[in-house]
Amino acid sequence: MHSVELLPDVVSERAVREVWRYLAERGLPSQAGHRHATNRPHLTLATAGRLPPQARARLLRALAEALPVPLCLDGLVRFSGRVRVLAWAVRPDEALLRLQERVWGILRDAPDSVGPNPLLDPARWVPHVTLGRGRDALWSVSAHEVFSPVAGMPPGVVSGQWTAARHYDSLTRTVEQLSP
Repeated sequence: MHSVELLPDVVSERAVREVWRYLAERGLPSQAGHRHATNRPHLTLATAGRLPPQARARLLRALAEALPVPLCLDGLVRFSGRVRVLAWAVRPDEALLRLQERVWGILRDAPDSVGPNPLLDPARWVPHVTLGRGRDALWSVSAHEVFSPVAGMPPGVVSGQWTAARHYDSLTRTVEQLSP
């Protein structure tokens, strides 16, 4: 699977990593326990089975034109299913929604592409940054406990920018920058 992901600014990344540490220190499932070198806070825009060269070139142009875009992390969201996920919700603005739709469309329309994941279709996309995940994971903490207040912001709210993008290849477990 190939994913196109946005990366946060340094301050926002630090805030996410602090929550990862908080969860891990309490023995709760946390991305802090995922030790692979590619593990870092990110927002997945779209995924596909292949990333043909034509699509990569179009992605580079789209991302260069759009980045940076505003970032707003705002509260907890939980996903259930085969794997349970605790995540920091991303409150999208128009610029982020346009970028996600454009990236998803590039992957959908690419020749020789194995289409994008329908869960990331712009009409269904739930933007989030994963904090922890696991098959039988349960987080017995409230949002108030998880988030420490950021100066001038309510607990659980972080404002910043999505400053860069990358391509993650889950088969080779490698990343490639898609923006400066």
